[in-house]
Amino acid sequence: MPKNLRWKFLFIAAIMAVALVLFLSPKQAGAGLLSRINLGLDLKGGIHLVLRVVTEEALNQEILQDAQRIASDLKERNLAFESATKGNGLTIDIKGLNAAQDRDVRNYLNPLFDKKYTIRTTTLGGKTDYSMTLMPAVVRQMQESTVNMALGTIDRRVNALGVTEPTLQIYGGGGGDVDDQIIVELPGIEDRERVKELLGTTAQLNLRLVKKDNGGPFASVDSAIQANGGKIPEGWRILPYRGDQGEQGSVEYLVVSEVPTITGKNLKDARRGADSNGRPAVSFFLNAAGAEIFARTTEQHVGDRLAIELDNIVESAPVIQMRIGADGEITGNFTIEKAEDLALLLRSGALPASLIVIEDRTVGASLGNDSIRSGITSALIGFAMVVIGMIIYYRHAGVNAIWCLVANVVILMGFMGAVGATLTLPGIAGVILTIGMSVDSNILIFERIKEELRNGKSIRAAVDTGFSRVFWTIFDTHLCTLVSAAFLFQFGTGPIRGFAVTLTVGLLANMFTAIYVSHRLFDLTLSRRKLESLSI
Repeated sequence: MPKNLRWKFLFIAAIMAVALVLFLSPKQAGAGLLSRINLGLDLKGGIHLVLRVVTEEALNQEILQDAQRIASDLKERNLAFESATKGNGLTIDIKGLNAAQDRDVRNYLNPLFDKKYTIRTTTLGGKTDYSMTLMPAVVRQMQESTVNMALGTIDRRVNALGVTEPTLQIYGGGGGDVDDQIIVELPGIEDRERVKELLGTTAQLNLRLVKKDNGGPFASVDSAIQANGGKIPEGWRILPYRGDQGEQGSVEYLVVSEVPTITGKNLKDARRGADSNGRPAVSFFLNAAGAEIFARTTEQHVGDRLAIELDNIVESAPVIQMRIGADGEITGNFTIEKAEDLALLLRSGALPASLIVIEDRTVGASLGNDSIRSGITSALIGFAMVVIGMIIYYRHAGVNAIWCLVANVVILMGFMGAVGATLTLPGIAGVILTIGMSVDSNILIFERIKEELRNGKSIRAAVDTGFSRVFWTIFDTHLCTLVSAAFLFQFGTGPIRGFAVTLTVGLLANMFTAIYVSHRLFDLTLSRRKLESLSI
């Protein structure tokens, strides 16, 4: 074997060795062979969900907050008005402003809201009404931001569950301008109801002071109102109180402050713990700003009750015994799993809007095993038929094609093992298609070599010319297919992306094996002895 050819084969052997190691070796100590390649939902079993983010909730909440801010600021500026409330749709209605103070009102509203709202006025009888409508561009931006925030929160919750290679993707919309649906695929997870509860719970934490006089608990909303003179005072609201009754027990009601003392924005961490009686509880820890506010508030309200609210339900309302710093505890009728889940939800952050389950599908592990068997069986049958066909038709040259085909599959699987790719059933189809593309490339080369031989060229010249002239044909066909695979990956869902990945890597590997490895195998055959004819 010539020296330069020896180095070329050493290079090929090194690539094959690395690919085999990456394909077969354990992912970590104690793991089995082939553990580097993760199995997708359709092969491993698990849960497939399509969730819709209710972006309207986030828009309404934003408008409500702006309306409350406007009302508060107008009072501080001594600008008389009757009301500042959310109107129909995406509007804020400010009514009963003094027309003589219109300039002052404009000077306040325009710098803050003229790039967010379209502001219109109506003046009648010395009174001016303002109608502020959220701009379409702002609506779209807020909707997209809400969906992206929801995706980030779901991602953190899924990662906390320890799911291997989950698929999370913004998918599409229900006919609106914004894609507001999210696909969630969790391989290996079977407790569907728990997952839906974890992903769908908004988990907004608020700490509110309970009204010192006539704060409850009350058996009903009406009794709470009656105890407070027939009307809840401004700055207070009624919330349901679960207390120690648990989810199945009767619900009572508390009168709590409208403005929370601490919100989820002040939360730094949450962990499952135990209360003074050894029952499961959730300990939470505040950031520096939250700790300062919490310490000041609890110091001023020793002896008062503090309502710990989750998603508009008071879970517990302990009495403030002393000044509290950066940590607190949520107690209640928790099981260990419920406490663990609540801590997970608080750590991952609150969802910006609620989620609606559009599609809910569970893939059983047995179905996944059947898919694996079917996929491997079809791949082996296809491979065997290709081997037989190539050897019968192209004889010794067909053996070269088989070696290239094996090298192609080894490189493909080695790459998937290196990056920890997820293999899906469409991904197996991509492997089978790669086998076909590999054989197709070799057929193009062989037929070109045969044509050159018929034209009277020597074996060496026919082989070199065949490879050089077919190169651009193979390159063009592979490039077109790669462009298609790129679109599949960009716009497809998890399984389709798996197909696109295996197809892409298989095509790139095929360019190497069909053009380089196959040529070197012909060179090896021609270097051993002088041939009178080529078995092709």
